[in-house]
Amino acid sequence: MPGRGQRGYRRRRGHPAVCLRHRHQPAVDAHPVLTATLGRPRPWEGTARISPERNLRRSVCRYRPSILDDIDPFIGTAATDLPRAGGLAATWWWPKPQVGNTHPGATSPLGMVSACAYSGAYPTGYGRFTKNTEGLPEEMFGQLQASGFTHFQQSGTGAIRKYYNYVRVTPMVEPLDVLGQAWPLHDEVAEAGYYAATVDTGVRCELTVGAKVAVHRYTFPEHRSARIVVDLSCGGLDIELGRTVPLRAQVESMGHGRAQGTVVMEGVPLSVYLEVDSPGWRQMLWYDRRLIDGGTRLDFESIRHTTLRPFGMLFMGPARAGQTIEVRLGFSLRGCDQARQNLERECWPAQPAFDEVRASTRTRWASHVDRVQVEGGTPARRSVMATALYHSLIKPCFADDESPFWPTSGPYAFDICTMWDIYKTQLPLLAAIVPDRFTDLLESLIRVCEEEGNFPNGYRMARGADRFFRQGSALAHTALADAHALGGPGVDWSWALAHMVDDLRRLYGEDFFEHGLVHPISHTLDLAYAHYCTAQVARALNDRRLADDLEWRSRQWFNAFDPGTGLLRESDFYEGGKWNYSFRLMHDMAARIGLAGGDAAFIGMLDRFFGFGADPVKQPGLRPSPAEMAAGFALNRFEGLNNEPDMEVPWAYHYAGRPDRTAEVVQAALTWQFGTGPGGLPGNDDSGALSSWYVWASLGLFPVAGQSMFLVNAPAFARSTLLIGDEEFVIETSGHRETKISVEGVDSEPPTQYVQSATLNGKPLHTTHLSAADLHRGGRLHLRLGPQPSSWGCETRPPSHSAPRAIP
Repeated sequence: MPGRGQRGYRRRRGHPAVCLRHRHQPAVDAHPVLTATLGRPRPWEGTARISPERNLRRSVCRYRPSILDDIDPFIGTAATDLPRAGGLAATWWWPKPQVGNTHPGATSPLGMVSACAYSGAYPTGYGRFTKNTEGLPEEMFGQLQASGFTHFQQSGTGAIRKYYNYVRVTPMVEPLDVLGQAWPLHDEVAEAGYYAATVDTGVRCELTVGAKVAVHRYTFPEHRSARIVVDLSCGGLDIELGRTVPLRAQVESMGHGRAQGTVVMEGVPLSVYLEVDSPGWRQMLWYDRRLIDGGTRLDFESIRHTTLRPFGMLFMGPARAGQTIEVRLGFSLRGCDQARQNLERECWPAQPAFDEVRASTRTRWASHVDRVQVEGGTPARRSVMATALYHSLIKPCFADDESPFWPTSGPYAFDICTMWDIYKTQLPLLAAIVPDRFTDLLESLIRVCEEEGNFPNGYRMARGADRFFRQGSALAHTALADAHALGGPGVDWSWALAHMVDDLRRLYGEDFFEHGLVHPISHTLDLAYAHYCTAQVARALNDRRLADDLEWRSRQWFNAFDPGTGLLRESDFYEGGKWNYSFRLMHDMAARIGLAGGDAAFIGMLDRFFGFGADPVKQPGLRPSPAEMAAGFALNRFEGLNNEPDMEVPWAYHYAGRPDRTAEVVQAALTWQFGTGPGGLPGNDDSGALSSWYVWASLGLFPVAGQSMFLVNAPAFARSTLLIGDEEFVIETSGHRETKISVEGVDSEPPTQYVQSATLNGKPLHTTHLSAADLHRGGRLHLRLGPQPSSWGCETRPPSHSAPRAIP
């Protein structure tokens, strides 16, 4: 577990021998076109300014930014390393990779650009592990290492197939011939918006980013021929089928420490404009590790895997001991001129710009994470909470006015990855604490649907139809329905409804329309729920005929279940089995419970699923055998936040009058399944979906996406405050007891804390739910806690929205 460093979370290691990475083979073709003309400096235009933060309209300076200092970006970057679980959590089984798949690199909240050390490992480009789909990850190499520092990383995903890591910058004191060699990393430091490490060659490397820029600062040892090498051919990972090859490229050396270029990666033109403060150094293009003396431009009309040779820009000269070289990069998806303008906007006039950009990004992070304030909590619990909030605000990436697919200005968002996870937890969190950005996301999704014909389940910085429709259907409808229910401005709802309706009939939706049932069976639940969500928008817009038809079709969720078992019918399932999907929070939970045989039968099924009274299980290790995995799946057990298809199920107890069971399951998860240090996550963070679950669970709330509702549970902190727009929603407790989490030394399951009674704005609250409007308009929720279950919430259940007579 990293100790707290003066400038962030720090990791120190010894100095093992240099480790070599695979080098490219000698070139045989694909030679670039060379233009041997002198580059001319471009005049600087415009005035320096920092873009205003659009979604934070009100100052939050009255809050102390203490939670910012508790963030540890190293959490989740290594294989899961948590103390052996006790109590209920010991019965849960982890079917998916035991690694968080996050990275500690420099990020900006919901920004376009990130920057991190590059080892080529799966899936972020940082770290030591190869691709895996179950058990503990296998190491690619024995220590952390880097061949340079790249831009654009995934956060917490698994096999997402688009791995970025573009524009590698490498400080070197060796010849260009060894480019691609990786050096061990030492003295890593990471905090929100900042990353630093020392490579084995003695160069201290620091990174920071703005919304659309990255700034590097390298401190060299004394050397007569130090180098900054920019490799525009870099992309993807050093794993099988992980490499990304540019389709076309051009690079131009403009002299005076400036250069620009565009590489078409995954069908998207990524442009970069860079400045290097290296007075007296030579500046040259290079191709296939050979310098091109006098050349000012490289053009590649077509590149294939078999013809790719590395290419880019080099800056070279003598370095004094302790001399710093600053590299500033502006990025754009609309050409080099816009990349230059982005650089000017965020980096000028301050030169050097590193400290100012770092401070500006830290301020932006503070203004985001301080919209959730917690009081109390042990140091480890506060660190996990702060980092979970941080990870929840890295993705999606917003690149306003940067869409490469349509010419108009406006919001453009990418890395909307794992929509099948984030719609449940992260999108409601964005709606609460950054509502303007949430609206921008919906606008971007509607525009994508307009251009491509579908709301995507996964939308990355790439062109093409690879939008992950196997994982789920019509998932964006939940966020659109919630936004409409809250009355948020900025969306043309008639236009949005037209796309929501059309999207219901595409792909699996056509079979659902015709037969009321589709396989994989989970898509039947998705589509029935999306029909319900769309019906709410249609009825609010006074299209009653449409709303009636949609609501009738939404009742076909019943077709997915086997009345004899109360579970889903046999089918194929994405990352789980029928037990993991059978307890989804549907729009008619009263009928769902009735199908299972009533409250007692439903509770019995949930108790079995969560392992009440069961023996502890052994988690899969390295390279688990098929027999071991089959035995684990046969348990039909909760996946314990190692994966997310069942992450909402703890709150299903609310609908059967047993909120005490919810409290027991959630407290077990918060105690045993999350911790500090690189191994502190139980599984992939999936673009913040898992971290957002942790945030909501710690606050004592859980969003029911698509129903504009929150379920209430005992929180992990004595007092919490959500700043929502211009309002505050306070969650306060009496009778709260501080408890440790597993990494602080827990010998047994801490006593569960149960809600005894509740008031909302001073009035008794007998239900276990709040409307989203209650939350968003601000107010005060007071929860009286105690050590024993109570009658609170046992009689009045959360609403079920379909009429009982409508069930087939």
